Amino acid sequence: MKDVERRSLAEWAVLGLLAEAQAHPFALARVLSGGEPLGRVLTVRRPLVYRAVDRLARDGLIERHRTEPGRSGPERTVYGITGTGKSSLDSWLCNPVIHIRDLRLSFLLKLALLRRSGRQVEELVRAQQAALFDTFVSHASLPDQPDETELWRHHNAAAAAAFLEDLASRA
Repeated sequence: MKDVERRSLAEWAVLGLLAEAQAHPFALARVLSGGEPLGRVLTVRRPLVYRAVDRLARDGLIERHRTEPGRSGPERTVYGITGTGKSSLDSWLCNPVIHIRDLRLSFLLKLALLRRSGRQVEELVRAQQAALFDTFVSHASLPDQPDETELWRHHNAAAAAAFLEDLASRA
C-alpha cells in the first residue's frame, strides 16, 4: 500500500508542521486548533495529534530530537522530520487529489502547508485543474430532468472548477 493511501490528514498536517521546525505534540496541537489559521483548514484535537506523532515515529517519518521541561507538567518530547518523512511529504504535497470532494480538506491542507513553507502553489493548482478536467466536463451538462444527485454533482463540479480557476488567476 502506498504511503499516501494510508496516512490520515492529521498525520500529513503534523508532518508538514514538523518539516517547518522541530516541535512537541502539545505545540503542534495548538497550531491545529480551530482558532488558528491552519486549524481553520483542518482542526485536529490534541489526542489525534499525539496519535499521529506516534504513527509517524513508528513508521520512521519523524524522530525524537530531545526533551524539554513542560511549563507545568511532564517533560515534552520534541520531534523533527526525517529524510524519509520529507520525501514522503513532498510527494504528497505535489500530487493533486482525485475527487472533487477532496478539495475541501486534502487540497486546502496541501495549499496551506505549501504557503506556510514559502513554496509556490501554482504548479499544484494547475495539476489539480488537469486532474479534475474530465470530471468537470462530464458534469458540465445536465439531462433534461436531472435527479437531486445529478443536480448536486453538476453544481459542485461547476463551483470546484470556478474555485480552481480563481486560484490559478491569483497565483
